[in-house]
Amino acid sequence: MLQLRPGCECCDTDLPPDATEARICSFECTFCAACAASRLAGICPNCGGELVARPRRPPARLANHPASTERIVTPGGCAGPA
Repeated sequence: MLQLRPGCECCDTDLPPDATEARICSFECTFCAACAASRLAGICPNCGGELVARPRRPPARLANHPASTERIVTPGGCAGPA
């Protein structure tokens, strides 16, 4: 089950579970759409994987399967893909 992390790893922008601007890779690294497009060119800086739109969990399911509260932020922001 996806963790639905609460923020962008680059800029720490809030990304609630229903955010349409959340992007993830296959390892669930999480970024906002702005960072994913402008800074990262759609590539995860951690694993090199593709960043895609994060699915949204239906609100009725969040009660039993809540989103993660663990924030992961790269100190100083993210560099682009290597």
